[in-house]
Amino acid sequence: MTDNRSDLKKIIMDTKTLPTLPNVIHKLNALSVSNKSSVQEMARIVSSDQVLSARILRLANSPSYGFHRVSTITNAMILLGVNVVKSLALSSSIFAIMEKESIGLWEHSLGVGVAANLIAHKLGLPECEEIATAGLLHDIGKIIIGLKCPDAEKAILELVRTRNMYVLEAELEIIDTDHAEVGGWLSKSWFLPDKLSEPIAFHHDVVKSENHRIKTAVVHIADALIKASGFGNSGDSFVPKIQGIAWDTLKLNEQLLTELVDQIEDKLVEVKNFSLEMLSN
Repeated sequence: MTDNRSDLKKIIMDTKTLPTLPNVIHKLNALSVSNKSSVQEMARIVSSDQVLSARILRLANSPSYGFHRVSTITNAMILLGVNVVKSLALSSSIFAIMEKESIGLWEHSLGVGVAANLIAHKLGLPECEEIATAGLLHDIGKIIIGLKCPDAEKAILELVRTRNMYVLEAELEIIDTDHAEVGGWLSKSWFLPDKLSEPIAFHHDVVKSENHRIKTAVVHIADALIKASGFGNSGDSFVPKIQGIAWDTLKLNEQLLTELVDQIEDKLVEVKNFSLEMLSN
């Protein structure tokens, strides 16, 4: 554990020590910043890693994206977009750990991805798949804290248990930052676009999102609704209050919210089945 926030950031940003990030990720990063790269060329790079390809296709066919029938990486890139597939590729090794070591957080993340997708479609928003991806990745910072700072994670969870604090509050007290900011650092180091990194970094503080506030508001509300549903385990025992700025940004009302809650509850049955299938393989 370290008391120095800048030292902590260096530890977390040292992506070379993240587990099993394949070399294909570095090639994909290089290609994604080149305007001359084709979808087919990027798909060929990803497809060279069979394990990574399988994980991307399973996630692309998950309830987070409406159970599309995606059979190839090229189709996934065309359907979901390069940024979505890139973010799924970058996070695949982290999700492998999340599924085995923190099943509750894995299910919570899946649930938020599904809820974000439903909210985005309900409101007629563009780029629903990218909003779903931001929801899926919103708590990636928790996984990184656990991987890089296990002693700090234990102290955080002990504070949550003994003082009935939110995880966010305990993180700030122990490491002088929180999982949302850590997720933002990581998404920047992975060169994810702002439309993904902003919702990850500001899903607990929507007002700080300047360029992609609508997407951030969707993830914020999806997170609260999944916590309220009791699906998965984010680490919090309490449901946070939905921020007024998120409500106003999306122009929500009670009727819309009631309809969304009903739709999300129905979809979570599929999510649970999908999660069990993923874990059994």
